[in-house]
Amino acid sequence: MNSGKVLFGVLAGAAAGVLLGVLFAPEKGSTTRKKITDTSNDYAGEVKDKFDDLLASINSKLEDVKLNIKDLSEKGRSKFEETKKSAMSEKYSQNS
Repeated sequence: MNSGKVLFGVLAGAAAGVLLGVLFAPEKGSTTRKKITDTSNDYAGEVKDKFDDLLASINSKLEDVKLNIKDLSEKGRSKFEETKKSAMSEKYSQNS
C-alpha cells in the first residue's frame, strides 16, 4: 500500500476521532467550535508540512535526474566526437 495513502488515512482517522471527542464533550458551543477550529488548523498545518516535505523530496530527485541526463548527454557527445575523429583519421590514412 502507498505510504501516502496510509499517512492520509491515519491523519483522517485521528481528525475524525478528535472531532467526535470534541463534539460529545459537555462544553459550551462556542468553546467546542473554537476547539474544532484550532484542531483543524493544527492538522492542516501538519498536512501542509508533509506535503512540503514530499515536494522537496520530489524536486531533489528531479534535480538528480536532470544532472544524470546532462552527464550522460555530455559523455555521449564526447564519445560521438571521438568516434567521428577516429573514423575521419582512418579515412584519410586509407586514402593516402
